[in-house]
Amino acid sequence: MMISQEAKTNLKKNRMDWILFTTAALILLVGTLAIVSSTGQLPSYSRLVRTHLIALPLSGLMFLLGWSLNYQVYQDNWKVLYGIVLASLVAVLVVGVVDKGSKSWFRLPFFSVQPSELCRIALILVMARFIDVHSSRMGEPLTVLKAFGLAAPVFYLILKQPDFSGVATTFPVIIGMLYCGGASLFHLLVIVGFGFIVAIFPVLWTFFSLNPNLGESYAVVRLFQSMAHMGWPAVGFCVAVALLAWGGYWLANRLRANLPSIYFAGAAVVIITGFMAGVWVQSQMKQYQRKRFEVFVAPQADPRGAGYNILQAQIAMGSGGLIGKGLFSGTQVRLGFVPERHTDFILAVVGEEMGFLGCAGVLGLYLLMLWRLVMAAQVARDQYGYLICCGFFTMFSVYMLINFGMAVGIVPVAGIPLPLVSYGGSNMVATLWAIGIAESIYARRVALV
Repeated sequence: MMISQEAKTNLKKNRMDWILFTTAALILLVGTLAIVSSTGQLPSYSRLVRTHLIALPLSGLMFLLGWSLNYQVYQDNWKVLYGIVLASLVAVLVVGVVDKGSKSWFRLPFFSVQPSELCRIALILVMARFIDVHSSRMGEPLTVLKAFGLAAPVFYLILKQPDFSGVATTFPVIIGMLYCGGASLFHLLVIVGFGFIVAIFPVLWTFFSLNPNLGESYAVVRLFQSMAHMGWPAVGFCVAVALLAWGGYWLANRLRANLPSIYFAGAAVVIITGFMAGVWVQSQMKQYQRKRFEVFVAPQADPRGAGYNILQAQIAMGSGGLIGKGLFSGTQVRLGFVPERHTDFILAVVGEEMGFLGCAGVLGLYLLMLWRLVMAAQVARDQYGYLICCGFFTMFSVYMLINFGMAVGIVPVAGIPLPLVSYGGSNMVATLWAIGIAESIYARRVALV
């Protein structure tokens, strides 16, 4: 395609998507105001603000690095990038420090670094390269399994910290990238079904444990406990699933449905392996993580204990009304009624001080940022750039949905920051690096001279 000299000149002048840049800057401004307000009454106010101010220029440098560097360099050096990811996750398990029950941090003189935040971006870059190289075979189930095999060591090392939230936010990103790369929807639905079974086991355990008045709850809990030890009840469950799958296949043949046997065998394998993985996850969960499921299942059951955080956050958001109480004037937040207000429940600060319009504004800015990522994907000069934007789009979508869902109580509290809004230097650096890479893809959408 021939490009006119005038078009080339215009392209040179538009090496940055200013809408994406301005949107990210506005979200960051709102987040900074919310962090300063929410930490004002904390004993660690000076340390938190200092760390945030240190992270701001570092994040700016990462943005400039991501934007100025040709994004294709990550494709050429994916092995080095992947090795750094694994090495950093192993190192944090050896020499990292424990904070809030997870060994996820490197302690440096003036601040701490959480490597999993940067590793999440790096994994997207590596996964995009894999999908790009294997694009002609993405319809094959073996290729999809190889993609998850590439991500499996990263997931395992993050789970060892343990950081279940990190895996919960990254798993959908891999699914989204595979779908955009041409993977079969059926194969992805099988994997999503596996993830659903893994996640639903702790929820069911918690539900029956918190509802002893239900007629058979005690028996169900006892059955779950027996299964958790992988004894005869667990073996019986696996055998029953296998028999049901065989019976379904036999019945389908009798009815001449002509369904392939792989469907029934695959369903049985997904259910059995998902159950076993769910049992393992349940056994590895920390007490504070169990409390999060309790809050999700029954927040009113313990309003002064496990359910306190989410109830107070909802009260704070509701008290803001339409336009809020004004910056630095939130009573629920500044008087300390909302725990973790600068991290998990930062939206409670926005809702109380900026009101419904403030929350709607943040949501609108996020949707605008997602739209610009879609536009960057559409104009990317190659599939690699397209897949990177797809990964970033899915990642920010998951962050947004979980945080807004937590604020209104329809999603379990997961300890996941809202990028550019919640306090967290590592997440801010990783987020602006990702936006910088998206800007690099946009800048190189056609050959510039």
